[in-house]
Amino acid sequence: MVAAKEKTPANGTRKGISRRQFLVGTGATVVVGAVGATMLGCKTPAPTATPAPTPAPVKKTLSFTDTGGQTALRQLASTIPPAAGYLVHDSTKCAFCMTCMMACSLSHEGKENLSLSRIQIDSNALGHYPSDLVMNVCRQCTTPVCVQNCPTEACHVDTANGNVRVIDEKKCIGCQTCINSCPQIPHRTIWNQAANKATKCDLCLNTPYWGEKGGPDGKQACVELCPMNAIKLVKQTPSQQGTAGYEVNLRSPNYEGLVTQLNTKVWWG
Repeated sequence: MVAAKEKTPANGTRKGISRRQFLVGTGATVVVGAVGATMLGCKTPAPTATPAPTPAPVKKTLSFTDTGGQTALRQLASTIPPAAGYLVHDSTKCAFCMTCMMACSLSHEGKENLSLSRIQIDSNALGHYPSDLVMNVCRQCTTPVCVQNCPTEACHVDTANGNVRVIDEKKCIGCQTCINSCPQIPHRTIWNQAANKATKCDLCLNTPYWGEKGGPDGKQACVELCPMNAIKLVKQTPSQQGTAGYEVNLRSPNYEGLVTQLNTKVWWG
């Protein structure tokens, strides 16, 4: 059966619209209507903003050089327990062999690097005995300003190990606040330039390259290896005034006579 042909008007134009035109027009109407309904009736949710990271709390830096800081530090001393061990020394017995420095660096870092030693020996080449050498080691202060001022609590009191003041290098951000806060000259905190971290004496609590138990109830590499026995671990808190509590007399009764003989032999033959 042959379908009837559409009649075309004489002017060559068709009346009405074709099926394709109808479908295209209808589809466009449906799409526009759907979009319009979405815009009018269903509000597009605003994109969720990513919250900014919370900045670390800023601590007020305390110092011994101002009255307010001294008061706050005295209050701090009453809240922080004293360490169970302290290193004292006798600089007049030191032979400047640097064995203690090498032992410290090797036991903690596994490297022979005097700059990484947590104990430092200052030598005055133009000085004279007994003031030509000075031994510098962390005092485990009763008012640890380094602990108070550290913004990340990397420098803290290790209550599980005799209240030793230590630095957790994993938390250290390298701001050097502890170094700048140390009231001792030179400062007792050490800067590890390779790691961009601060370190300090921990009484050999963490010595991965030395197979001995450290801490207040253990051994310290510098004490064990010093050939002159110029360093000693004590339990009683030394005086915090000046250096007298840490610079002590570790000489035996015969030491003074030996020194006199040596000096006589050196200077007079």
